[in-house]
Amino acid sequence: MPQQIYINLPVKDLARARAFYSALGFTLNPQFSNDDAICMVVSDTIHLMLLTEPFFAGFTGKPIADATKTTEVLLCLSRDSRAAVDELVAKARAAGGAVPRPPQDYGFMYGHGFEDPDGHIWELSFMDMSAAPPH
Repeated sequence: MPQQIYINLPVKDLARARAFYSALGFTLNPQFSNDDAICMVVSDTIHLMLLTEPFFAGFTGKPIADATKTTEVLLCLSRDSRAAVDELVAKARAAGGAVPRPPQDYGFMYGHGFEDPDGHIWELSFMDMSAAPPH
C-alpha cells in the first residue's frame, strides 16, 4: 500500500469548508467524517482533514494560528499543466477563495495559488522538467 498523507487544517465553519473544497473537485470520504471533522479526498494518496477549531485544539497544546493573519503552513499541489493550475485557481476564486498574488513563471516551473475562506494558502505548480536547469 502506498504511503498516504493526511493534511489536518482547523476551520471555523465545517459546512463552508466542505462546500469550498467540494467546488474544487475534492470528494468527501464519509468513513473519516462526522460533526467535528470531514475528510476530503484530493488524490489516492492525499487526504485533507478539515477539523473544527475546538476539535483541532484537542490534538495540540499550542494555540491555533489565525491563518488570515499569520502563516501557519504553505501547502503545494502539483498539476499536470499550466492550464490545470489556472483551472483550480479559478475554481477556488469562484467558490469564495482569494488569490493572494499573481501567477509566477520561473521558466521551468509555473506557480499560482489561492487562499481558502479560513486563510490557508495553497500553492499550485506545474514543472516542465525538460526546461529545468541542470543540478
